[in-house]
Amino acid sequence: MGQSLRTTHVEGPIWLISGAGGNVVVSAGDNGILLVDSGSAEYSADLLQEIESISDGTIRYIVNTRLHPDRVGGNAALRAAGDTFTGGNATQIGGVDVGAAVIGHENLMLRMVLDADYDAGLQPTETFFVPRFDLYFNSEPVEVIHQPNAIDDTNLIVHFRRSDVIAAGDVFRLDSWPYIDLDNGGSIDGVLDSLNDLVDLAVADTLSEGGTLIVPGRGRICDEGDLVRYRDMVTVIRDRIRTWMDRGMSLDEIRQAEPAFEYESRYGRRDDWTAEMFIEAVYLSLSSPSR
Repeated sequence: MGQSLRTTHVEGPIWLISGAGGNVVVSAGDNGILLVDSGSAEYSADLLQEIESISDGTIRYIVNTRLHPDRVGGNAALRAAGDTFTGGNATQIGGVDVGAAVIGHENLMLRMVLDADYDAGLQPTETFFVPRFDLYFNSEPVEVIHQPNAIDDTNLIVHFRRSDVIAAGDVFRLDSWPYIDLDNGGSIDGVLDSLNDLVDLAVADTLSEGGTLIVPGRGRICDEGDLVRYRDMVTVIRDRIRTWMDRGMSLDEIRQAEPAFEYESRYGRRDDWTAEMFIEAVYLSLSSPSR
C-alpha cells in the first residue's frame, strides 16, 4: 500500500482514504466502487492500491466535489481503472474503453473547458444542472447536492443515506478556513449557506455527539457538533467583517482589528491560505453585490 495514505472505515460500505491530497471517500459493495473525489494526480497509483485493499470490485463512479487539483487530479487514472455501467456487460462504446463515469456539476465542466490546467482526461463524463442528482448504489440512495456559489460555483456534497455519512468536500475542512475562490464564483455567504445546509442535513445522537458522520475535505471524521463549531467560527468572522465594513472601516483597518484572532492557532497554520488571505476574500465577497 502507499506509505503516505491511510484508510479508515467510516460506516457500512463507506471508507475514508486520507493523504492523497484531499480526503477521498469510498463506497465499496456489491455494485462495485463509487469514489467521492480522486485525489491529486501524483497519488493515483497509491490510491488505487488503497482502494484494492478495501475491495476487488470495479470502480463505477467518481464524483468530483469541486474544481481543484486535489479533487480531480486522479480522474484520468482512476477512470481508466474502472468500467461504466452501459447496459448489459458492455464496457466499450465504438471500440473506445470508456472507463468509470465521472460525475460533476455542469459548472465544473464549463470551468474545466476554459482552464488549460484541466485537460480532457480530467473532465466529467456526466454532468447535471439541477439542485441534486441521485442514484442507488451499494444498497443505498446516494444524493449528490449542488452548493451554489460556496467555495466556488462547482461545489457538491454527497449524502449516503442509509449509512448516514456525508462527504462535505472543502466547504468544511479541519485544517484551515474555508477557501473562497472569488474568480470561480465563490462567496462567503454561499459558504455559510452550504454549512447551514450541512447542519440541517446532519442529525446528532445523545448530547450532540455521534449520529450522522461527516467527512470533511481534509481532516478526521466528524459529527454535527464539530460541524456546528466550524460553522459558528465562520459566521463570527463574517459578521465582524460585515459590521466593521458598515462602520466604514477599510480592508487594512479590518485586518489590523484581527477579526479571526482567537481562531488563528487552529485554522491559520497554512501558508497558502492565511488569515489575511481569508479576511481579504471575505471583504471582497461582501463588497460585491454579485457575490
